[in-house]
Amino acid sequence: MISNVEGKKISDLFINEQIRDKEVRVIGEDGEQLGIMSSKEALSLAEEAGLDLVKIAPTAKPPVCKIVDYGKYKYDQMRKEKEARKKQHVVEIKEIRLSPNIDTNDLNTKVNSAKKFLTKGDRVKVTLRFRGREMAHMTASKHILDDFAEAVSDVATVEKAPKVEGRSMTMFLAGKK
Repeated sequence: MISNVEGKKISDLFINEQIRDKEVRVIGEDGEQLGIMSSKEALSLAEEAGLDLVKIAPTAKPPVCKIVDYGKYKYDQMRKEKEARKKQHVVEIKEIRLSPNIDTNDLNTKVNSAKKFLTKGDRVKVTLRFRGREMAHMTASKHILDDFAEAVSDVATVEKAPKVEGRSMTMFLAGKK
């Protein structure tokens, strides 16, 4: 049994004497419901079993407490969180920059890299950057982004249509589900 340091709270769970509720719903060590009883009765049951009383659902009415070995319970919780973090995939946004006077082979190279990003599960931001006199022909260059979207249409969908922002035109692509 884990000894409780005089009224201190270990992590974010209340254990043993820290539980101050009048009545609690108690779950036994093998998962069966022991019913609603006073916290003193529940604590004495836990001490008889040589285990700890841990408040696992403090917002429930009445709060739910479980009779477990606190060290083992805490270890299992940490292991579950670690396993959940492993299975998460962070979606990144990869950027591909184009210029209005891009050649077809250069465009194909950019399309291939975008397909690679999209198949990995990332989102792609395609930016068409304008410099100097190219600013006068912004609307005429929109077809480059349209061609790009058409070229990757087998693996991607247009999430946000081409939009002019300052000196650039941007479009977002996401992988097909």
